[in-house]
Amino acid sequence: MLDVAVEVMTEQGVAGLTLGEVARRMGIRPPSLYGYFDGKHALYDALFERGWRALQRVLEQAGATGDGADPLTAWREGTAVLVRWAVEHPAHSALMFWRPVPGFTPSARAYEPAVELDAASRVLLVRLRDAGHLAAGVDVDRAYRTWTALVGGIISQQLSNAPDEPFETGAFTAVLPDVMDMWLGHHRSNPSAR
Repeated sequence: MLDVAVEVMTEQGVAGLTLGEVARRMGIRPPSLYGYFDGKHALYDALFERGWRALQRVLEQAGATGDGADPLTAWREGTAVLVRWAVEHPAHSALMFWRPVPGFTPSARAYEPAVELDAASRVLLVRLRDAGHLAAGVDVDRAYRTWTALVGGIISQQLSNAPDEPFETGAFTAVLPDVMDMWLGHHRSNPSAR
């Protein structure tokens, strides 16, 4: 059922998801879906959680969330894995990173993997600082927010303006290494203590 919902969101946009269309594609009557979800927002909630859990698994498999890898390698590779996953899963990305559905707020359970990744990312930035890749006095919170803004911008630009281009050669994803170098250079020399 969730796979069918993702197909609908991919074709019609996240806000275009309807229980009726999911039921039609599954060959069942719409009321049958209420045995699984009490409404469309509950379906969105399950999709939101599924997307974050999938991203979390991919990052863990890449070694980007553990504390054993070199922090610089983990940060670079983890960022690339995150952006690749986001552009290769546009329906999930729209639901996870934007707010395309009026009135939908993810439940605490659905939001939990996002919170976990947020915490792991902040720990990674502390490790970058402690390894000397960021200025000793860097404002880790500010550095984290600038990193998420830059990464979110690349994802947004790619999905909005060149959605059919592959990650490796995408108009915006191809500049990810440059953006990472700029971010790293800025926070290596500037502790962001404004």
